[in-house]
Amino acid sequence: MKTAVQFGAGNIGRGFIGNLLSGAGYRVVFVDVDRDLVAQLRDRGEYVVEIVSETTVERTVGPVSAMTPDDPGLPGLIAEAEIVTTAVGPTVLERIAPVIAAGISERASKNPDAPLSVIACENMVGGSTMLRKQVERSISDERRSYLERRVGFPDSAVDRIVPPFDGGGDRLRVRVEEYCEWIVDGNGFVNEPPAIAGMEVTDNLAAYLERKLFTLNTGHAVAAYLGVNTGYGTIAESVMDSEILSTVRGAMEESGEVLIRRYDFDRTAHAAYIETILKRFGNPYLEDETERVAREPLRKLRRSDRLIKPLLGTLEYDTPNDHLVAGIAAALAYRNRHDTDTMRIASKLRSDDRIGAIAGITGLAVDGRERELLERIAEAYEVVALQPEIERYMRRRTRIVSISEAEQEIRKLIDEALDGKEVIVARDGRPVVRLAPIGSLS
Repeated sequence: MKTAVQFGAGNIGRGFIGNLLSGAGYRVVFVDVDRDLVAQLRDRGEYVVEIVSETTVERTVGPVSAMTPDDPGLPGLIAEAEIVTTAVGPTVLERIAPVIAAGISERASKNPDAPLSVIACENMVGGSTMLRKQVERSISDERRSYLERRVGFPDSAVDRIVPPFDGGGDRLRVRVEEYCEWIVDGNGFVNEPPAIAGMEVTDNLAAYLERKLFTLNTGHAVAAYLGVNTGYGTIAESVMDSEILSTVRGAMEESGEVLIRRYDFDRTAHAAYIETILKRFGNPYLEDETERVAREPLRKLRRSDRLIKPLLGTLEYDTPNDHLVAGIAAALAYRNRHDTDTMRIASKLRSDDRIGAIAGITGLAVDGRERELLERIAEAYEVVALQPEIERYMRRRTRIVSISEAEQEIRKLIDEALDGKEVIVARDGRPVVRLAPIGSLS
């Protein structure tokens, strides 16, 4: 049986990459620092993936095994494997590079004619290229030529929502959405790409990386910032709000217009892709928290990231961008005392030079054509930033009650009106009676 070595046995490693590799006929050996997780995978030899959409489908993944990175047998396993993949996070690649280098060195002696593919399946651009550079630092000069000839490091783009999940007491069980996308650069292989259902090989990875950034990541961020600022706890709740949904769809269509013009994407196909992403956002089974998606807004507001980069594309092609501007304003207005980024943004925006502050956060230029973008973002931010104050004022000055509440508390409500508070009685979500704030007339 073919062997795949998967670094990272977390939810993404098990629920996404390991699942696809197993479905392609590989025995998957996970490598992880969590010794308890490794022991359970090794002892049981299989686990269950829940795939959720309108219905839930369960799939048993196996045979699998696991080991820790310091296992002396790991280099030998890499020497015999057909493919090595990672899902460990960008910062961990440097730590696993030496053991991958050791495996490649042993492979050069024991299995010199067999090509190897090493694919970093991380949420970053150029992950495999970065990993290759780190492996090269740990490999001897005499093995360097073997690596160049027989080991490919194709970059990839991965997309699947794997939410936090307690497994109902089963630590190995993992929950994933039905949709998944694993696109790999065909130019990075030294041999024919392996046949893995769910892995798509392309000669234009850059276009797909930007499609994901401008569609999934842009829409996700806009839904999160609008949603969390409105008080919604999950992305699904956010996009159930028709106003938020309209802005999210609009931002994705604006960024999509840039993609269509830049890469000649089919307009109808891209519109369908946007609707697919929106359907994913609305999946109530994923419990995708708005605060999780909204965290680290300084990173998401960089010039090269999901909000500002597509906005710059609209400037390049002279296309609409009102919804993108609204999403950026919502990101600037997001506040969370547990997220230091939001406190830094708030501090910067207290400056008298609001345009300069936003320029410093986003990397937009304060002169030339980008100046107009800064002015529009600043104007939109002023409106968004006022909303919490307006809501606090309304809570102090207005009370909305149902008819049954009004019947039970009519004397109290009259007293509140006499004290200057407006009282509105509603039925089926519509106001039917208004008690004017009498006290406000004095």
